[in-house]
Amino acid sequence: MCNQGIYFVAMQAPEDRATAAPTTISVTCRFFARYAEALGREEQQLELAAGATVADAVREVRRGAAGAVLPERPLAAVNREHSTPDRTLRDGDEVALLPPLAGG
Repeated sequence: MCNQGIYFVAMQAPEDRATAAPTTISVTCRFFARYAEALGREEQQLELAAGATVADAVREVRRGAAGAVLPERPLAAVNREHSTPDRTLRDGDEVALLPPLAGG
């Protein structure tokens, strides 16, 4: 009887990048009416930490020189749906910041 040793080689699988959680997200922030006028643009690309909220996006926009025109809690919509400041954003979301509307 021949005694053969069997060897197992543990191979490490390459990192599955498709399932790795992103550390940042990219969102488009759109400005309307007086916000767009005061900021001098109608949109801005933001790079935020994964798990960022609408409030985090607003804080990032307010950092700029003209950002003070935005209130801390402006009316916001994410992907065309009314949103609260605590809504978590995902990569590719569109955040719209809308000034108060008056009518008659």
